[in-house]
Amino acid sequence: MIMTKIFIPMVLLILTHVLKYSDSQDTINWEVQRYDGWYNNLAYHNMGSKGSKLLRLIPANYADGVYQVATDLPNPREISNTLAEGQSGSPSSRNLTVMAVYFGNHLLSEIVSTEMPACPAEFLNIDIPPGDQVFDPENKSNVVLPCQRVRWYPDTGKSPNSPRAQLNSVTAWIDGSSIYGPSHSWSDALRSFSGGKLASGPNDIFPPYAIKSLPVFRAPNPSTGERGDEGIYSFGNVMANESPFRQAQSIVWYRYHNYKANLLAAKHPDWTDEVLFQNTRKWVIAVYQRIIFYEWLPTFLSSDVKNYTGYNQHVDPGVSPEFVALITQMIYTMTPPGVYMRDKDCRFLNVTGSDNKTYPALRLCNNYWSRQNPNLKTANDIENLLLGMCSQIAEKEDRIMVSDLRDYWYGQMLYSRIDMVAASIQRGRDMGLPNYNKLSNLYNNDAENLELIPGAMLEIDGDAGSFITKIILDQFYRLRDGDRFWFENTKYKRFTEDEIADIQNMTFHDVLVAATDTMDSALQKDVFVWKTNDPCPQPTQLNSGNLEKCVPVIFTNYFEGSGVGFGFTLVFLASFPFVSLLIAWAVAQYRKKSFIRMQKLNNSPAVSKESGLKGFQATEWCGADEPLQPVFVQLHPDQVIKVVAANKSDTRRIHLKAQQAVEITHSDNAGSKTLRIRIPKEYDLVLFFNNEQDQSSFLHKLKEFFNKGGISSTVMSMREKDILKESVSKKQRQKMLETFFRHSLSHVLDINKADAGAIHKKEIAEALQCELSREEFAESLGLDPNAHFVESMFCTADQDCNGYLSFKEFCYILATLLTGPVESKLKFIFSMHDINGNGLLTKQELAEMLRSFSQLSSFLSKDQTEKAIESMFGESGLPCKPEITWEEFYTVFRQHSNILDSVTFQGSMPPLSIKKTDNIRVSFIGKRNEEDSKSKAEKDTHILESYGQELRKRAGRKREKYESSKVRQKIQQFKRLIENYRRHITCFVIFYGISAGVFTERAYYYGFASPSSGISQVTYIGLIISRGSAASISFMYSYILLTMCRNLITFLRETFLNRYIPFDAAVDFHRLIAMNALVLSHLNFQINSTGLTGILLLAVLALIHVFSTHHFRRVSFRGFWIIHHLYVVLFILTIIHGSFALIQLPRFYIYFIVPAIIFAIDKMISLSRKKTEIEVLEVKKHPSGVTSLKFQRPSDFDYKSGQWVRIACLSLGTDEYHPFTLSSAPHEDALSLHIRAVGPWTTSLRELYTSHNTAEGKYPKLFLDGPFGEGHQEWNMFDVSVLVGGGIGVTPFASILKDLVFKSSINARINCKKVYFIWVTRTQKQFEWLIDIIREVEELDKNELLSVHIYITQLTEKFDFRTAMLVTIRFSFPFLKATKILLQIH
Repeated sequence: MIMTKIFIPMVLLILTHVLKYSDSQDTINWEVQRYDGWYNNLAYHNMGSKGSKLLRLIPANYADGVYQVATDLPNPREISNTLAEGQSGSPSSRNLTVMAVYFGNHLLSEIVSTEMPACPAEFLNIDIPPGDQVFDPENKSNVVLPCQRVRWYPDTGKSPNSPRAQLNSVTAWIDGSSIYGPSHSWSDALRSFSGGKLASGPNDIFPPYAIKSLPVFRAPNPSTGERGDEGIYSFGNVMANESPFRQAQSIVWYRYHNYKANLLAAKHPDWTDEVLFQNTRKWVIAVYQRIIFYEWLPTFLSSDVKNYTGYNQHVDPGVSPEFVALITQMIYTMTPPGVYMRDKDCRFLNVTGSDNKTYPALRLCNNYWSRQNPNLKTANDIENLLLGMCSQIAEKEDRIMVSDLRDYWYGQMLYSRIDMVAASIQRGRDMGLPNYNKLSNLYNNDAENLELIPGAMLEIDGDAGSFITKIILDQFYRLRDGDRFWFENTKYKRFTEDEIADIQNMTFHDVLVAATDTMDSALQKDVFVWKTNDPCPQPTQLNSGNLEKCVPVIFTNYFEGSGVGFGFTLVFLASFPFVSLLIAWAVAQYRKKSFIRMQKLNNSPAVSKESGLKGFQATEWCGADEPLQPVFVQLHPDQVIKVVAANKSDTRRIHLKAQQAVEITHSDNAGSKTLRIRIPKEYDLVLFFNNEQDQSSFLHKLKEFFNKGGISSTVMSMREKDILKESVSKKQRQKMLETFFRHSLSHVLDINKADAGAIHKKEIAEALQCELSREEFAESLGLDPNAHFVESMFCTADQDCNGYLSFKEFCYILATLLTGPVESKLKFIFSMHDINGNGLLTKQELAEMLRSFSQLSSFLSKDQTEKAIESMFGESGLPCKPEITWEEFYTVFRQHSNILDSVTFQGSMPPLSIKKTDNIRVSFIGKRNEEDSKSKAEKDTHILESYGQELRKRAGRKREKYESSKVRQKIQQFKRLIENYRRHITCFVIFYGISAGVFTERAYYYGFASPSSGISQVTYIGLIISRGSAASISFMYSYILLTMCRNLITFLRETFLNRYIPFDAAVDFHRLIAMNALVLSHLNFQINSTGLTGILLLAVLALIHVFSTHHFRRVSFRGFWIIHHLYVVLFILTIIHGSFALIQLPRFYIYFIVPAIIFAIDKMISLSRKKTEIEVLEVKKHPSGVTSLKFQRPSDFDYKSGQWVRIACLSLGTDEYHPFTLSSAPHEDALSLHIRAVGPWTTSLRELYTSHNTAEGKYPKLFLDGPFGEGHQEWNMFDVSVLVGGGIGVTPFASILKDLVFKSSINARINCKKVYFIWVTRTQKQFEWLIDIIREVEELDKNELLSVHIYITQLTEKFDFRTAMLVTIRFSFPFLKATKILLQIH
């Protein structure tokens, strides 16, 4: 405390010097008083400051002891009618003037302001008794006058130990805050910064109109409904414009300040504006203090005040709510219904009323918030009003209130008028004022048990009474004695003794004379009292009877006439999702076109002379939606047209030997560049040339080529548009072939029509006419067209030797290989390789057969193939024979006829149901001998049996009995669902239980426990639903962040929590929360669609959710990535949206802070890794669009097999990260990924790393984030692990397999006793890159922990007769090296 007392004055001294200019240090040698009241008391810095709480004399009187108002109190309007109703026109018993009344209003605004409504809004509405003559003349019985509770101090109202305490919006000190404003910025807005004066309007008569940023009240005129800033002047008092009479008080002090500034400027011409202003302000405040305390207060209370004894820092100047209530009622009971105007010659002036009639005085009720009063246009008018106020006697001090206050006080909401007495009573209840008897006992008084305000009104009779007087004096004494800047305090030497004496001699009369052009003789010396022989007595005591009538109450329905606008608003808001969809569609189309352009660019490399390609350069049209492909067209003498892609990635051969005629069509457009070659039984070749000359040159050569080959050609021309429209593209041809295959299978096999799929007659007709070329036949099998196996099979099947397979010929192949006997199948294979057709297979032809099998299957090496041939001849007893007959060939293979007889074929189309369901698994299970096979089988069986026995011992589980009843089956399925997803269900119940709990708590609070609010009267159910949904939304949108804390999830899955929380489902749970929050947000917005932030929130939510859908994520991942980062904007808008506290105090932070901190830490961890550049060491390009990246492993990068990372390529943008599973093992020095090109980013990545620019190994670097946990990493936690993968999803298992075998090879401790790897893939091509890994794993797997099963689902591999032949060879000839790969064919 001692250090504080020393330090704070030093700070204040520095601040004081900052305020001074260098040339004013000699003129301001005193401390400048702050505008906001802070540091007036150096021990208690905020005492009496702006925003401090009201000081209670005794504990608050709330029903719950905290903030709730009792509901069993009398109706305030009935109290007003009973207590305050009466005739006006009785003069003050002490002859107090109207000037004293309105000076008291100005003084009250100086020390207290509680007009600011609470936020969030709470209402203590006033129910009007049915048939009330003013507010319910039609006896509707449903009139409610809105009365809003006032703002309270934030830290109060939470417990009985800290009941609600209202907040004072101005300083409690008498420091001129009603003149200069309660803040430095407010004061600056009032200053002219010239000559130390306050700013003036167009002339020096009035201050300027208030600017928008100045927080003065701007209530509408209840008589005319007029609004706006015009006529609202810039004052330091928020209520200064309430009426012309309060405006006149503020104008007096505004003029007096400028008057004093002119005097000081004339006396001290060297003073700067700041010096002049601060000296003037100090003087005006001192004069104001003197008038209040030593002139107005004794007159108003009819009581002497004690002399000043010095400053006491332990006195609390806080304004008490009891003081506010009592002095307000005392002032209002003396307020007259109107105010006279007179001139200097004592002539009382008539005024023009709102009805343009003449009246003796200005009517109070019709001048609230008056902007353009015709009676107050000039400075002379203001002076006449002030003179009238000095001559007019106030109303009598009693309980009676004039109707201008009781019935026609201004309202600000639905009703233009309100009862001020009833509102004051409600305000007293809001403030928790004590009962009258409780408070009066403190001052040796006694009364019945009634409320403070009604009790005080009953006591007022000719004067304030001792009870009220003591409370008011106590307040003013504390204001004076606790003020360090009081003008009589000589300790700080703000004034000299002479200056204090001059101030003591000042009166309000002197101020009025100085601030106006009024002659001294036109005013009495004491302007607060009119005495006998004072100048200009009033003509008569005013009463409401001889004044203009008050404009009655006007009810304003803010919704009336807004139906159309409301409808348009709803349509506009409802269009947000559709607009978001439109934006997403536009982005998707743009990304799609960009992707196509990128493919064109990738497929259009610059053709140079060094490329080695010859032929005619052109661009091939591949279809309406397909990218163009640069090609070279080569015309070969053997009647073959080759179409070679410019990047050498693809070659199309068109055989013309069997063709009799072709059709050539060229475009006849200006600058013709298009040419189409239509060849029967082929799809069309459509070419674009660079110019018409190239096209003509190619056409000429093409005609010569056809003539030399004896092929008839027809040349025609048509428009380019028509050529493209009629052309058959490769894609269209493939659709036709699909029908061809489907109908072929359904014809050959016994397939139900419903299972085979709908085949239209037109499609069947086209399929029957369709014939397969050798390239199409090979492509349908997924094989190389140049392979010996393909050529042999095609030539054997092509019975008419026309170079194409007809429907009949293809069906013959299917019938032979699928439904024919074993002998027919073997005969077909034998014929395929009997090149000479002599019924003999030479050793060379048999070797070619096995080599073709091995070449296409990739399971036999060259050495293995040679050994297989030798072994076959040896096992057959034919080691020395150079050739083998059909009978000998059949003898070798017929012992394995069960394998060949069970090969089935379903096709590469939608699944077909074949009645013959007996399938056999064709496997490579080679072992060195039968005993080893049996030994291994017994070992595996022993492992499984022992493990099964252990399982049976656990928890007494029994195998479920098959239930024939469908109901019981459903129950059984439900039980399995619960068992498999028990962790998910538990977390689901907990999370949504909390969501429902916060929803219910808020709904119940606003339904039954919250203070009354106006919103609840408009939409009670809507309020309950909107508040409940808002609480649930706050919880969901906050804790959704935890589902994206990847580092945290990776850490927690290593703990015991992984047994109870399904961390693998974090992303799915993220989507689920988002969808639920979206529904609740939409519900909340429909009910409570307020504010710009609400509209922006809806727009952001619409964008985020639309771009998060599966379709748009696939089409434009970058768009999804960018839009999803709007979550930052979402949370900012949510915070801003709730900060206005229209309904409740902000609560979002309660849910948001903890998840936000965790999420921020998690993000910082990722950011610390993201910006480290990683060097790519090796790149391999695999089939099926798979690219292998091998890159540097950071020194601190520790991971487990099965985990994944996020990477960004520096050349493709550092802000776009994509997740991929690591295919490397933890023991390896480098990291590797296998990435399949399926979208724009992965396609660009593949092209970037496999382009010629990176041939020297200078690959673009990567950013790496991770590793992150995944369920795959838990493979070693079980005795038997089954790894099931599909397609490219096998990458995590590559890491696991290598890790497993490595640990086994070094005898590391492994919990797993057996691992089964099952992989389902479409074609052989898709796992060619994995073959090397599997072989390596097999070589290292000495302990036989691993068993690999590969299932191929595409047509060729399901049918693959070659594979069956290889299996037969391996069963027959045990020389081959053992392998554990099982290839299953269905």
